[in-house]
Amino acid sequence: MEIRDLLANTSKLPNVPDVVRELIQALNNPSADYGTISEKIAKDQTLSLKVLRMVNSAHFGLSRKVSSIDEAVVMLGMARLKTLVIASGLAGSVQEVEGLDLKQFWSESFRVATLARWFAERGQGIDPDIAFTAGLIHNIGKLLLHITQPMQALAIQRLINESGCSRSDAEMERMGFTTPEVGEALLELWKFPPELGEAVRQHKKPETFEDPSLVAAAVNLGCMVNAAIREGHSVEDLQARFPTESAIIAHLPAGIVNELGEAMALESGLDGVL
Repeated sequence: MEIRDLLANTSKLPNVPDVVRELIQALNNPSADYGTISEKIAKDQTLSLKVLRMVNSAHFGLSRKVSSIDEAVVMLGMARLKTLVIASGLAGSVQEVEGLDLKQFWSESFRVATLARWFAERGQGIDPDIAFTAGLIHNIGKLLLHITQPMQALAIQRLINESGCSRSDAEMERMGFTTPEVGEALLELWKFPPELGEAVRQHKKPETFEDPSLVAAAVNLGCMVNAAIREGHSVEDLQARFPTESAIIAHLPAGIVNELGEAMALESGLDGVL
């Protein structure tokens, strides 16, 4: 099997709304016309309803009910609206996947994204918006594997359960490549910014690459905190296992380990889009 085999069946690929693609591509373009993008959001009824439902949720605590995307831009600002649109659009790109709990998949992706942005804001040289988006799609290759090759995905999980090996080792043994590499190929097909694909490919072990991605390091740290939460570890456990190599790559201050309690308490506030 080769990566192109997973990308060949275009009818099975996630269906990401055009407005979401444009927003992601606009991340690297400070002069992007967000007014035009806002108009396109308003024309996508499904996406608009999801976003408005989230904007009016208790999480955002707005003083009055928002009834249009134009109002949402004013009340939230384009940066926060952009987050909601990207999360809503990606989470709605696939309705059902064999062998994968989509609600848990996206809930954890939202949390990794939120954590990646949190680390980016405390580091140097990392755009928090790009870190958030990279965190949101860091596992998109695994999603694609389950969509296109569900039996292979189950066989990989079985190998992990039986042998205790890492997911990357199991994927290499069964396929000869890893799902982060698949993710990068899918993002390239979607014409997303190369920086995102690079971060997805490197996020498991950014320190092993000759030119490590700062964004990948932020996502790696987000994944570590998410895993600690999922597995019920304490702050002290996380501090003992904290990947200092990734912290150094992300130019984080030495005292960041003392702030991990705050990181573990973060909530994405995005589960309402599911």
